[in-house]
Amino acid sequence: MGINELNNAWIAKGQEVSDLDAKLNTAVIDDNFDKGKFAELKAQRDQAKSQRDAIKDQLNEARAMEVVNMDKKDKKPLNKDEQSLRDRFANDIKNMVRGHLDAITSDATVGSDGNGGLGLTIPVDVQTAIHSLVRQFATLQNYVNVESVSTSKGSRVYENEADIQPMVKMDEGTEIPGADVAKLHLIKFLIADYGAIFTLTNNLLNDTAENLLAWLTTQIAKKDAVTRNKAILNVMEAAPKKPTISKFDDIKDLVNNTLDPAIEATSIFITNQSGYNVLSKVKDAEGRYMLQPMPSQPDVYQIDGKTVVRIADKWLPDVSGSHPLYFGDFKQAITLFDRQNMALMATNVGAGSFETNTYKVRVIDRFDVQATDTGAMAVGSFKTVVNQPATTPEAAGSAH
Repeated sequence: MGINELNNAWIAKGQEVSDLDAKLNTAVIDDNFDKGKFAELKAQRDQAKSQRDAIKDQLNEARAMEVVNMDKKDKKPLNKDEQSLRDRFANDIKNMVRGHLDAITSDATVGSDGNGGLGLTIPVDVQTAIHSLVRQFATLQNYVNVESVSTSKGSRVYENEADIQPMVKMDEGTEIPGADVAKLHLIKFLIADYGAIFTLTNNLLNDTAENLLAWLTTQIAKKDAVTRNKAILNVMEAAPKKPTISKFDDIKDLVNNTLDPAIEATSIFITNQSGYNVLSKVKDAEGRYMLQPMPSQPDVYQIDGKTVVRIADKWLPDVSGSHPLYFGDFKQAITLFDRQNMALMATNVGAGSFETNTYKVRVIDRFDVQATDTGAMAVGSFKTVVNQPATTPEAAGSAH
């Protein structure tokens, strides 16, 4: 058996191990857990894992023998850059794009793309760079709860903030009271795949590993930011809606009469850049601007002590011509379940690459967004906001 056959067998067996791991994760959280079936499944996984590792050893041995048998003139020492993980990953991308799967390094993680093909899993350090870029875009993900998960589906039990009761002082030997089951609710998540296709030109593919990765991580991060924003917005829109805001006092009502006081203490406003521009010009009855700088951070503005977060229109667009205004504790209200298992697929034949002499790379991101407490947020919208009317002639004069 040659190197290519061993490499294909190693990849296939690795996918089998991944599939069995997924089945084990699902089985262990199943309410109808069967200890015997779980043990049988685990034995299958362990057997497949041992076989996968054995195939990898043989593959490494075969590659080593191939190097030994090479002519000396063909042997070139690796430099430090070529030995780094990021460069090896970039080279794996190039090899995958060009169809040379047999040249992918033995420590690369190659998994199923869900359609019977093979995909190159993005290493943790590169995914970290992508997620860091996403956070720099000041997207909605920064303000919701993000939970990393290792399974494709699952559930969590939540207790709404307004329903949480204090612990009970206990005497020795007394029974610990349980939570009120009627006020607990189950949230199920199901990780979905989100995909996009990017075009690699020949000169980019032949560029340095650092330039290739910088371009790829930036493009993925921008697309990922928009994708996750849309998913979060879909959940935010499901929150209780308030009448259209048209005057200063409507915003005051949103703060004082919408959420439980315990939640208000940790709540913030979120609007887009266009909406922020409108709010920044609104004045109260004494002629003071409604938006006031935070004493400890003058570049951060607040309304009645609640921070106002401004997000660019491209990340948080207007809806039907109205500016959005969300208010709440969004870490309590929304959870993004992040599978953190991005994968790449590449082709120089399909997706129009053959006709344009370019290379196409498909990126898959995996996550789900669920509302965990809709009572912890409220949705408002506005086009213009009228100043608070003056209450006295003196105040009226100061407003002009």
